[in-house]
Amino acid sequence: MSEIQLDCIFDLDYGSTQITKMPNPSPNSAIHQKAIPDVLTERAAGILLHPTSLPGRDGIGDFGKAAYQFVDFLVSAGMSRWQILPLGPTGYGDSPYSTYSSFAGNSYLISLEMLAEAGWIDSDWYEHYPKFESGRIDFGGVWQWKRPLLQTAARRFLATASRDDLNKFETFCREQSSWLDDYASFTAIKSHFDAQAVREVASNSQWNVYWDKDIARREPEALKRWQRDCWESIQIEKVTQYFFAEQWMALKRYANARGIQIIGDLPIFVAQDSADVWSSPEYFLLDEQGNPRVVAGVPKDGFSPTGQRWGNPLYDWDAMKQDGFRWWVNRFRRMQEMCDIIRVDHFRGFEACWTIPADHTTAEFGEWVTVPGNEMFQEVRRRLGNLPLIAEDLGHITPEVDRLRDENRFPGMKVLQFAFDCEEGACRQYLPHNFIPNCVVYTGTHDNDTTVGWYGALSGKVQARVREYIASEPAEIHWALIRVAMGSCARLCIIPMQDILGLGNEARMNQPSTLGNNWTWRLQAGYTEAGLAQRLEKLARLFDR
Repeated sequence: MSEIQLDCIFDLDYGSTQITKMPNPSPNSAIHQKAIPDVLTERAAGILLHPTSLPGRDGIGDFGKAAYQFVDFLVSAGMSRWQILPLGPTGYGDSPYSTYSSFAGNSYLISLEMLAEAGWIDSDWYEHYPKFESGRIDFGGVWQWKRPLLQTAARRFLATASRDDLNKFETFCREQSSWLDDYASFTAIKSHFDAQAVREVASNSQWNVYWDKDIARREPEALKRWQRDCWESIQIEKVTQYFFAEQWMALKRYANARGIQIIGDLPIFVAQDSADVWSSPEYFLLDEQGNPRVVAGVPKDGFSPTGQRWGNPLYDWDAMKQDGFRWWVNRFRRMQEMCDIIRVDHFRGFEACWTIPADHTTAEFGEWVTVPGNEMFQEVRRRLGNLPLIAEDLGHITPEVDRLRDENRFPGMKVLQFAFDCEEGACRQYLPHNFIPNCVVYTGTHDNDTTVGWYGALSGKVQARVREYIASEPAEIHWALIRVAMGSCARLCIIPMQDILGLGNEARMNQPSTLGNNWTWRLQAGYTEAGLAQRLEKLARLFDR
């Protein structure tokens, strides 16, 4: 056969014709050999909703009854996927993409009601809860109110738990010791220095700045002393993580038993002020004081004309490679325990990272530095099997990034909001007639405005372009684009809950490059009575999802 490339791909499974440009695979490539199976093997649909956004009276969504009701809603709506954001313990700014650990869970997602049912807190706890606003998360208020109750529950567990409960706890501690011991120690020691920082009005209490030098450097004698002095706090944190794991895994089992798979989210980078960096500084590009020498971000984009300076320390990939990428193997293993499919945020960072000198205040003057991402994926696959991974391949994507994604058979992402308001060439890949089946289509993501808010802010010219594409004058733009996404050839379709509700920009989850008023949106009770499930189920059935 000649080397003429065919542009027209007929998808016999779904009866659609896709017009796209496919790369010529190398004879030795994974695509050519088909040695690695696709992550997505069937048409399916799901909803994006972080558990913190679930309704309830406790100031923040949790793993209690509202979470189980949401799973039931997914089932009744014909959905089979629930996509969430990272579940880690959030730090400054409340972002789930900047946490104190990439292995631990956010304790504020623990249901107090379920703790009361288990006997770990008094049954009258709800008589004293503050009257939180139902539509927004008050992170500060939740921290002040919920943390003491969780500590009370952990102390009661340690003092009164049955032998069977203690055995389960000890098994959890043993199985998760590779990260739990360091995280519990980090949290206990940080609590001490955070309290001291508040008293002394310090501007920065992160471990390498405000901690005593010996414990910041993890000197053996200092570790022994602090672990002895903080023994109770360390045990309380371990119990709290046990509560989190027990409640989350029970919810996951409930979802899986009803045909719902969980799509988790793995941020590629970790926070400087984290147990990860404190316990494993050899894996990061740090100076002698533990400060990053270079930091992560992206060059200028649609969100910021000076780029986004995230500030995360960058990995020392040479050090990681020397020990067989052990840290990444452990991290992916933990994610496989916690969810069914893994979405990797900023996937392009596994091909090259935008590397910014740490003393620069913006991301303008960085450079792309290549990393051994493919070697890492090969080692993780050798150790853990094929990865159920979705690549967040948005932003500055090069042929090398495409090759990394495709050779590993990872599905990429298509966002309908990117398909209309840009130069024609850049938009084409997001238009549904150019999709390939092995991808995930979204109306928008947690970083975008809602579809209603986005459409309302477009110029009249671009709005006309949207209407021309969908061939209608929609009374409800969100349902029009949901229908387009559901009808596309993409094997997986994910819709943010805000778009299903038809909410405006007041319900936006995150505005990149900003601090304040992000991550706070919450779903209101009563959504199950609005006829949404029936409307979604009809579309799912119509488009074989």
